[in-house]
Amino acid sequence: MRYLRIVLSIIAISQLALGALTLLAPGFFFTAMGLASPPADTFYLVGMLASRFLVFGVVLVVLARRQSVEPLWLQAMIGIQLVDLAAGLYYTGTGVLPLAVSAFPMFNATLFTALLLIALRRDNTGVVGATA
Repeated sequence: MRYLRIVLSIIAISQLALGALTLLAPGFFFTAMGLASPPADTFYLVGMLASRFLVFGVVLVVLARRQSVEPLWLQAMIGIQLVDLAAGLYYTGTGVLPLAVSAFPMFNATLFTALLLIALRRDNTGVVGATA
C-alpha cells in the first residue's frame, strides 16, 4: 500500500496543480505551456475542465489515506491518462502541436499509466491494498 500511496499522491499533486492553473490563471497557463491563448469565452469551458482536475485530485488525496482502494478509481485515472496520451499523439502527429509542447504531458500520461498498472498488478484481491 505504501507504493500506491506514493503514486496516488504524485498524481494528486499533478491534478491539483493543473486544476488550480486552469481555473485561476488559464491565460498564463496556456502561454506557459506554449499554446496560443484561446478567446476569453473559451475559459468557461476551461473552468469546467478545472473542476474535474480539482475533484479528481482531492479524490486521489483521500484514496491515498485509505487502507484499501477500489480498483475502479485507478482504472478511471488510467483511462484519463490514455485519452490524454492519444490526444497528444494525434495533435502532435498531425502537426498541430510541436513535440516541444506535447512531450512533457505525454511523458506524464505514460508514466502515470505505468505506475497505476503496476499498482493494479501488485494486487490479487480485487481491492488494492487489501490483505487476503
